[in-house]
Amino acid sequence: MGFSNKELLRADWQWVGLQNYVTLFKDEHFLSALGNTFVFVVGTVPITTILALGMALLVNRKFRGRGIFRAGYFFPSITSMVVIALIFQELYRRDGYVAMLATMIGLTPPEYGFLIDKSTALYSIMAMDIWMSVGYYMLIFLAGLKSIPDELYEAARMQGASFFHQLRYITIPILRPVALFIIVINSIKSFQVFVEIYVMTGGKSDTMSMVYFVYENGVTKAFQFGYASAAAIILFAIIGVFSIMQFSILKRREPIW
Repeated sequence: MGFSNKELLRADWQWVGLQNYVTLFKDEHFLSALGNTFVFVVGTVPITTILALGMALLVNRKFRGRGIFRAGYFFPSITSMVVIALIFQELYRRDGYVAMLATMIGLTPPEYGFLIDKSTALYSIMAMDIWMSVGYYMLIFLAGLKSIPDELYEAARMQGASFFHQLRYITIPILRPVALFIIVINSIKSFQVFVEIYVMTGGKSDTMSMVYFVYENGVTKAFQFGYASAAAIILFAIIGVFSIMQFSILKRREPIW
């Protein structure tokens, strides 16, 4: 279908070859959606992974009430994305709590709200996505930490290794397969970001993503199935390339740094 001019309300369609793909890379809306999607992936995946690992290390220690902390961190992950998006939509209003907090610490919030201003809309959605996702990946890291024998840490402490040496030479190398799993699935999820943008901005304020572009061109406005399918194939190819790159980098046995 991506090689045709198929439309929803037309029974006849023609084979157009690579014309859809050529047109896409001349389409400013598609290029903007492509750029926004890359910004979303690069901005959320590393931060989410690092925060999830840090939180897993924190709640893996023995202290009173750690079960409450684990449940609290994980709770956003089991809450409906639509519900959370609607709540944050209110928080990001020009008279919302985020604007009030910004004013209290001496910052000037956007005049019409964080989701209206083009300079803050996408980053506001990214912040919400990180907050919602980090608890889920924390739980996966925590399961990986539980599989590391305590004897390794005891031997390292006897040799005088500090916490950071233990983290670098024991924890992170053993958690490498877990980190690979988290980074790959989180990258795929971030490339497919849609619900947050659909609910919070409707693709406006320079927040359109690749999936929203496909939805808008194929379903809601133009009904150009062929054009939307070509965009979806490009997204599929990008996700495949990114996944292969992540596997090749993170599966190396040599230290990353």
